[in-house]
Amino acid sequence: MKILDTSTGKEYPIEILPVESEDFNLLGKGRYFFDWRIERNQEVYKLQISGSSDILGLVSMERIPNEWRIHIRLLTVSKENKGNGKKYDKITGNLITHVAKIAVLQFGELACVSLKPKSQIAQHYIDKYNMNVTGMSLSIEVPEILDLINLYDHD
Repeated sequence: MKILDTSTGKEYPIEILPVESEDFNLLGKGRYFFDWRIERNQEVYKLQISGSSDILGLVSMERIPNEWRIHIRLLTVSKENKGNGKKYDKITGNLITHVAKIAVLQFGELACVSLKPKSQIAQHYIDKYNMNVTGMSLSIEVPEILDLINLYDHD
């Protein structure tokens, strides 16, 4: 999996790892839009360029086995990676793909990933990640999950 430096076009390999307890002290609203300490008791992953300790994006998820689903509770990129002037691209897609891979491993062909986006970004998730409107949430299921995995994790 890779992210793209928007100014040079160079790709960088990434790692997506569980957030460690000491990481939460660095994850304030100043850079990550939310106070991630409220997610301390959840399953949270961080995205970093391989070999770097700088956290570029985060995702918190909840496994819902009786619905064959993983719900993305919270998802963000660091402030310098948001919008038209972002430094790196593909952070969000890689984080969603990571959750999708976990869903497929746990639930196979019944896998589903859902999230409840802010209204102003919902259409972006529909257009870019092929998500479907499912009530108040958006979701993606197999085979679209496999398309997403193939797009972002094709190394």
